[in-house]
Parts: sequence; structure tokens; C-alpha cells
Amino acid sequence: MTAFPEVHPPATPSEHPPVVLIHGGNVANWMWEPQLPAVADRLALTPDLPGFGARAAEDWPGLAGAADDVAERIRALAGERRVDVVGLSLGGGVALHLAARHPELVRSLLVSGAAAVPLSRQARAAARAQVALWGMRWSWRAQAAVYGMPKEARRAFVEHGVTLRQDNARAMLDEVLDGVLPQDLRDYSGRMLAVVGEKDHAAIRASLDRIQMAVPHAETRTAPGVHHVWSIEDVEHFNAMVVAWLQGRIDGWLREPELVHL
Repeated sequence: MTAFPEVHPPATPSEHPPVVLIHGGNVANWMWEPQLPAVADRLALTPDLPGFGARAAEDWPGLAGAADDVAERIRALAGERRVDVVGLSLGGGVALHLAARHPELVRSLLVSGAAAVPLSRQARAAARAQVALWGMRWSWRAQAAVYGMPKEARRAFVEHGVTLRQDNARAMLDEVLDGVLPQDLRDYSGRMLAVVGEKDHAAIRASLDRIQMAVPHAETRTAPGVHHVWSIEDVEHFNAMVVAWLQGRIDGWLREPELVHL
């Protein structure tokens, strides 16, 4: 696959803060291509995390190390400007660690599908089975179907998936399965919105309550009718959510979450 750009300048000169989009765990920065038109009024940064995309040969450095890596990229590409951060799945976990470790960089934080609580034994077994089948294209195609990805997105998902190192996948999943919430997140005082898809895993839906306990001023919402990777599954609503958030409001399509008992 051709490397996807990391820097996307605004369509016209802009006074808006930059936005940083942090990708999920089985994809890379190319996953944000459908969102770029929605944020064309500002500088958009789509870094590849270590171990993914153009950096697939690198070692996974852990959530804290990945957050530090993103902070370095922000400083290199946006200077000391504060940025709005959007993260999905693994990217949501990295974004939480970025806000905890580098709060001076993060103006606002929007995370979707961040697993803030440890996942069940059943989910862990499924994840280990996924790693065991890591190089199998049919396994990646099956995952794409479970995520509700449209057909046009599945080819890139499968072709990228088979390039990822199995040892990196195992290390990343072991960390994520234990929950991605950093202990010192409560020190982050900026705007924050945590979202889950209505059809996401129960533990991830339950994570909203855990996130709000850690950051009492955070807003939490459920996205109706969508799965985990809904930035690809429902581009229109995902983009509307991001635009509303960057404008200082919460998209009215999102719902107040219901309490999930595990």
C-alpha cells in the first residue's frame, strides 16, 4: 500500500487549532481519509502509530510510549500550538494517555470505542484467536464484516492487516485488554467527549461510566445503531459529530448512554 500522508494543510488559510486524528489498532492513518473533507478548514495531522502503516516494522512502545510519540509529532508539525484530538479504539486509548501525559498540548479530546475497563475472558479468547490467525486474509475479511465496514473499505483493511507484525499485535492487545485508562487522566481539565457505538462490545459500552468517574467533567454519549469502527461504517454521522465537537457543541444525533452491567 502507498503511504498515506501525515499532514493535511487547510484548504484556505485558517485560524482554527489543528486537529490530530489517531487511528485504531488494526488499521493505520489511512482510515481517516473519509473524515478529511469534514476538517478541511484546519490543519489536520494523521500520524501513523509505531508498528502500524508506514511504521509497521517498528516495535509497539506501549500506550504511554505511543502517546509520547504522538506528542513529538505534534510539536514537530504544529509547534507548541494546542490541538484538538480525535481517537478511535486503540487511538482513543493513546489519546487518553496523550491528555494525561501532555495536557499542555490537548485543547479538547474526543474518543470513541476506548476500552477503559478490562475485557471479559470471552473477549480475551477471541483476541488471542485473532492473533493466532494474524496472517490469514480470510480472518481479516471476517473482522471487516463484523465491524460493519462497507465493501470499498475492506480491501485496504485486509491488505494492511497482513503487513502488521504478530508480536506487535500480541503486545498491543494484551495491553488494551487490561483497559486503556491512565491513572493520572483526572488532571486533564480540557473539554472531553467519550462515545461508543450502540452495537459495540459490552465492556467498551461500560467504559463510558469508568471514563466519567475518572474525569467528572467529561461528556459521554452513545452513537445509535453502529459498531466499533463507525468512522468507516457511518461516515456521515461520524463526521457530523467531529464537526459539531470542533465547533464547541455535541451533535444532537448522539444519545445519552445507558448504564451497562457486566
